[in-house]
Parts: sequence; structure tokens; C-alpha cells
Amino acid sequence: MTRRQRSTLSTILRYLVLGIVGLVMIYPMIWMVGASFKTSNAEIFSSIGFIPKNPTLDGYISGWNAEPYKFGVYMFNTYKFVIPKVIGTVISSTVTAYGFSRFKFKGQGFLFGLCMATLFLPQVVLNVPQYLLFSQMNWLNSYLPIVVPSFFAVDTYFVFMLVQFMRSISRELEEAAEIDGCNSLQRLVYVIVPMVKPSMVSCALFQFMWSSNDFMGPLIYIDSVKKYTASLGLRMFMDAEAGFQWNKVLALSIITILPSLIVFFLAQDQFVEGISAGGVKG
Repeated sequence: MTRRQRSTLSTILRYLVLGIVGLVMIYPMIWMVGASFKTSNAEIFSSIGFIPKNPTLDGYISGWNAEPYKFGVYMFNTYKFVIPKVIGTVISSTVTAYGFSRFKFKGQGFLFGLCMATLFLPQVVLNVPQYLLFSQMNWLNSYLPIVVPSFFAVDTYFVFMLVQFMRSISRELEEAAEIDGCNSLQRLVYVIVPMVKPSMVSCALFQFMWSSNDFMGPLIYIDSVKKYTASLGLRMFMDAEAGFQWNKVLALSIITILPSLIVFFLAQDQFVEGISAGGVKG
């Protein structure tokens, strides 16, 4: 066997293994999509096959029009807080990362280390004190406890990602802008932001997907069913029906994750570039 034949065979084997692994990982999603078009629980759980015998849209129609509110209300509620939270996270994380990566001040190392230490602090530890704080501020049964903290760079993972990216950017560009009369804010807006845009997109996508799937946050702070998010609405729908139809649950689950999938694929290139750039050590 020649070297070229061995190389071709090796390539075929690699892609074959990758294809099998990819199919195994994505099959649960394929099964969920197929099961959402099935007619009964018996058909859904009778086999691992995903092709329905008699495809139907009943799961989507009856699930979307479920009582007491249509599922569209819960979807709208979800993005009422997700979009401001994404905006707040990107802005605050960018400004904070710029401060840590470009300025020298007393206690900088200690503050940055303290900021990074919060990554190891479980959210469950903070739930009670945060609830008491927001209760005193009369913010309960609103999206403020979920949205407002994001404007203060509380998601330190994104700060760390952007700091790593900014440290890899040459300071000469900022020095040239400073000579032209740009202040710190202008250098951030006109020089740094265009260069860290891929990492900012990555932060936005991560926050968008995490916030869209958030269950505990709305569960803790939201009391009114009318203000429930998609995750709470889906859970309430499951609790409301004894012996509920799984095709409805799966159909609503697909509807819930569709926006995240669409946003991810639209920004896939910049997302991958931002993740790669975030790993550069400055």
C-alpha cells in the first residue's frame, strides 16, 4: 500500500469515526423532533425509532394554545428579560475587561483575583441573600433581579474571556488613537470594540442561550403565572395535566430551543473565532 493510499484510508477512517460519534450525540435531538409528530405516548416509547407512523401537528397546536395562557406569552416573557440581560452583560463585561487589561491601579491584581474567585462560588449559596436584598428593594415578581445585576459585570467568566482577548491586542493602536486626541472611552469604542467583536459575540451567544434556559432565576423571583418564562410555562404545563401527552411537551421544547439554535447558526463563525481568541494568553 502506497503512502497516498494509507493517507486516504486514514482520512476515511477518521471521518467515519467522527460521523458515528456525531450521529450518536445528535440522535436524541433527532428522536425528540420525530417524537413531537407522533400521536400517542405508546407510539413514542414503543421504540427508539424517530419516524412517526402517522405524522401530526396536534402536539404543536394543542401545546401552543394551552391554558391558562398561550405558550407565546411565555416565549415573549422570556425574551423580555433575556435581551436586556445580554445587552447588559456585553457592555459591563467589555468595560470591566478594558479596565483590568489596560489600566494600572492600586489593588488591581487583588481585585482581578477576587473577581475570578467568584467563578468558584456556587449560585445556590447566593440565592438566599440575593432574595432578601431584592425583597427589601421591592423587586420581587419582576425581571429586575435577573436583569439589573448583568449591568454590573457579575458574569466573571465573560470578563475573563474578554481580558484574555484584549491582552493580545497591541497597545500601539491605542497610543496612536491617544495621539489623535481620543480619550479612554473613545479608544475603547473606536479601537478596542471593533477588534474584540468576535469575543463579544461569543459572550452574547453564551448569555443568550444560558438565560433562555434559565429555570431557577425566574422560579425564585416570579410569582405571577402571567409573567412566567418559557421554562416555567413548560414545567407548569407538565404539572397541570395528569398523564400528559409527551408529544406536546416535546413540541414545546423544540419551540423553546429554536431561537437559540437560529441565533447560534447565524453567528457561528464569529462565535468560533471569539472562543479561539479568548484562549490566547496575554
